[in-house]
Amino acid sequence: MAASFAGNLSDASVDLPHFWEHTVGSGHATLALRADWQTQLRRTRVELGMRHVRFHGLLSDDMGTLVGEGETLVYSFFNADQIVDFLLSAGMKPFVELTFMPSILASGSKTVFHYRANVTPPKNYSFWAVLIRKIVQHWVERYGAEEVRLWYFEVWNEPNLTAFGSGKQSEYFELYRYTAEAIKGVDGALKVGGPATADNAWIDDFLVFCSANKLPADFITTHHYPTDSFGKPGDDTERQLSESKRSVLRDEAREVRRKAGALPVYYTEWCTSSNSRDPMHDDPYAAAFIVKTVLEASGLVQGYSYWTFSDIFEENFFSSLPFHGGFGLLNIHGIAKPSYRAFEILHGLGTELLQLQGAHPTVDAWLIRGESRATIVLTNFALPRHPIEAESVCVLLKDAKVVADATIRRIDLEHANAKRRWEQLGKPEYLSAPIVAELDLASQLTKELHPVIFQDGLLRLDVTMPPQSVVALEFAC
Repeated sequence: MAASFAGNLSDASVDLPHFWEHTVGSGHATLALRADWQTQLRRTRVELGMRHVRFHGLLSDDMGTLVGEGETLVYSFFNADQIVDFLLSAGMKPFVELTFMPSILASGSKTVFHYRANVTPPKNYSFWAVLIRKIVQHWVERYGAEEVRLWYFEVWNEPNLTAFGSGKQSEYFELYRYTAEAIKGVDGALKVGGPATADNAWIDDFLVFCSANKLPADFITTHHYPTDSFGKPGDDTERQLSESKRSVLRDEAREVRRKAGALPVYYTEWCTSSNSRDPMHDDPYAAAFIVKTVLEASGLVQGYSYWTFSDIFEENFFSSLPFHGGFGLLNIHGIAKPSYRAFEILHGLGTELLQLQGAHPTVDAWLIRGESRATIVLTNFALPRHPIEAESVCVLLKDAKVVADATIRRIDLEHANAKRRWEQLGKPEYLSAPIVAELDLASQLTKELHPVIFQDGLLRLDVTMPPQSVVALEFAC
């Protein structure tokens, strides 16, 4: 069935801060020492407006932050400083995830990921607190208190999952206590928060714990993925997919917003799925999911950190395949995926959101006004195995300027889709420079003129949208 939407450009608007640009994710701290990672992050900053970056393992042994030489503890913040120096030079800041446990402090040998990050609690919490105090004090001395007060310190990563520890609240809360007190002992204006959980967990209990123990919690962090609700491996995923809601992440964010009260909420991980080898990450599906999910989160969160900006990523192994379903917005060669182009469209939007009337099973529409131009953003999106077809979409607007035409940008199977061209080339695993250039060209967003109609005092725009697609229609206002 056709989709119809209507709005008025003279209506009052609500603010649309670009909260999705607050932070973007990466995989592993040592990657930030690579030249290609740095090149891609600079591009992400310039083209997408990302302002902070978050990654795992700043305190892990491979960073050399704290190691043991015999009975002697050896602190070295040189590698961490190299990363921060780069971020500041690129106009960005760290969202500091305080992980993982230096093995010299660890109470056990349990590890995660190929780089064997220790996920056990400290055998002596006081020694852990000394590490936190030393590195934070060092940064305050090196960069100045005013600078470090602009950073965010997040305690651990997904402590409710046994992959990253015992999964016990009591252990995490003890770690949080020592960490928060150490940070605030350096400077009470530094920002610290948690619980950094998977699947929106523990927020009520975390806030009760902090209140009862008079501990600071300057912000709430958590993670969610649409696949979180699909159950454990071996469950009836087909049935769960069929029953899932298109806006499940919006509904979860609403509940977290309610629980957090007046505290800022930062989702420090979210993505199309939690599978690091999901083909959908490379497809237009991801672009439609991103645009819909981000715009539905407006007014609910202060930060929404997509996981991740690059396929330069190696939690399990480093893939050489150009399109292997990695989390990244950019592939290992720096070729933009449809997901990257989705954030490029979002970055170009204004900051005034106006209401549109209308509803459709798979098509959603938003009207955003900037200083001199307005944009209608459309998605035609359905979850996997849910019905979706090409749709004719009509948008009618009151109080619009008389303009000759609009411009249109598309993301779909045939537009801004480098993976599609790679498949046509036979899926080569190793790319020559000419092929990289060809795929980069195929990834581009193109802007074309699009006709408009003035009918009975209304501006009318019509467009046909294939399944799993994004359209941005821009015009003078």
